Amino acid sequence: MKLDILAIAVHPDDVELGCSGTLMMEKLHGKKVGVVDLTRGELGTRGTPELRAEESERAAQIMQLDVRENLGMADGFFLNDEAHQRQLITAIRKYRPEIVLSNALADRHPDHGRAGNLIADACFLSGLRKIISQDASGNPQPHWRPKYVFHYIQDRYHHPSFVYDISKVFERKLESIRAYSSQFFSEEYGTDEPQTYISTPEFLHSVIGRHQMFGKMIGVPYAEGFISEKMIGVRDFDAFVQLDT
Repeated sequence: MKLDILAIAVHPDDVELGCSGTLMMEKLHGKKVGVVDLTRGELGTRGTPELRAEESERAAQIMQLDVRENLGMADGFFLNDEAHQRQLITAIRKYRPEIVLSNALADRHPDHGRAGNLIADACFLSGLRKIISQDASGNPQPHWRPKYVFHYIQDRYHHPSFVYDISKVFERKLESIRAYSSQFFSEEYGTDEPQTYISTPEFLHSVIGRHQMFGKMIGVPYAEGFISEKMIGVRDFDAFVQLDT
């Protein structure tokens, strides 16, 4: 299946926090959207990989994804090396996205930055003809390079290159985050597991506040922010959105 937009994340729930609103908006615009999770998040303090898989499937249904796949890399121990780049190249060539949404290049969690660089490198290498890869049936894959890689902003604040208005789907974005009841604050998740940095009510409040701040930049209720290492060009001034006049 060829996708228009592919979000790649190191942990199940990174996409929901960072760019699920953008995926849902693009879906409303008729685009095909999907997610590739690099790991199962098996090192998470709360929950289990099996529960995390159930939660990610529930979130995928909320986001109305066309596809979601997990590559099963080792949480915490994957590397930005040839083996992992080749594994990701195979996935990129499988879905041939026009745009990739990726983990941040630097963040509080070291997996995020390492994954962001792995994704950026794999997207570039995927466009090289002399790198050979095969699909699940053993057939050679044609080379493919996404037009853009945009890094969603995660825990640490980075000034965005642009922001995307997600006001129309913001409540559904929160629903996709809350699908991970083992990870984020939930009165229904009845276990004696310890609280973590992201499982308190305050963490979700900060997520909402961040999106309100990005929305305020363009005069809308909620927006998601992205960083582009590549210059973004326009052909028409009508492409700009600024509603705070």
